[in-house]
Amino acid sequence: MKTGQLRKTTQTEPGTLLAGALALLVHIVFIVLLIFGFDWKAQPPEGMVVDLWQDLPQPIQQPVQQPVVKDTPPPSPAQPKQPPKPAPQPQSEPRPTPVNGTPAPPKKPDIELKDKTEKPKPVKEDNKQALEEQKRKDQEKAAAEQLQREQEALKKQAQDEQKKREQEEQKKREQEEQKKRELEEQKKREREEQQKKEIEAQKKREQEEKARLEVQQAAAAAAARAQIASEIGKYKAMILAKIKSRIVMPPDLPGNPVAEFNVTLLPGGDILDVRLRKSSGYPAFDSAVERAILLSKPLPLPPDPALFNEFRNLHVIVHYLE
Repeated sequence: MKTGQLRKTTQTEPGTLLAGALALLVHIVFIVLLIFGFDWKAQPPEGMVVDLWQDLPQPIQQPVQQPVVKDTPPPSPAQPKQPPKPAPQPQSEPRPTPVNGTPAPPKKPDIELKDKTEKPKPVKEDNKQALEEQKRKDQEKAAAEQLQREQEALKKQAQDEQKKREQEEQKKREQEEQKKRELEEQKKREREEQQKKEIEAQKKREQEEKARLEVQQAAAAAAARAQIASEIGKYKAMILAKIKSRIVMPPDLPGNPVAEFNVTLLPGGDILDVRLRKSSGYPAFDSAVERAILLSKPLPLPPDPALFNEFRNLHVIVHYLE
């Protein structure tokens, strides 16, 4: 059974071929020894030796010495059992001597058989078989231990390789995750930079648009102010022309006297109050200008009510020669 297992293991596990061959060789030698041992025991007993005695002494049966056998391992179960030892045959008793003077011729004694007791098996042969059996068991044990060590070594090697593969896979996953995180961080930085650039560009556009609008508003305001100033100037010229058309100039005034008046107007152009602000030095000219202002109502005003404040308190300057 063990030999079959060893052969099967040798076919499946490398490194155990030598141990299996040695075990097979030991079994073959053991079987050969058993066969030869059985043939030796089956041989017929040796020839008998007969001793003739005139007077047979009383036989002294000597005890059979039993061989001292050392403690050896139990023999293999395949060894045949030894046959039982034959019992020793009793020797014939001596016949009594006759009474008459002539002694009777001695009768041939029965053939004394040699002790047919089987000689004990030499201790050396038992020790040799025990040593061979022990050697065979040691070899089988060594082969089994070697096989177990090889299996454990293979198992450990497989575990180490599995652990190494797992570590390499773990390291590879960590590297991939690290690379993925770095790529995501790089994309995040790029997005942030792009957003920052877009925000800066948007702010720049807004600032440019604001500046452009301010310029446009300033230009429009300047144009509006210019238009308002032009409108105010036009209507002030119209008012002055209307007042001058109503003046009755005193004759032969020397020089070019100037009379200044403050005129308070109502929204419809009516005159609320006329006051002399600076006299020309000629009362006649001052009175003529004042009468002309009062006769000129309603004074012409621009249609935009927002411009009335420019005419509410009107400053009128009249030159004599103009």
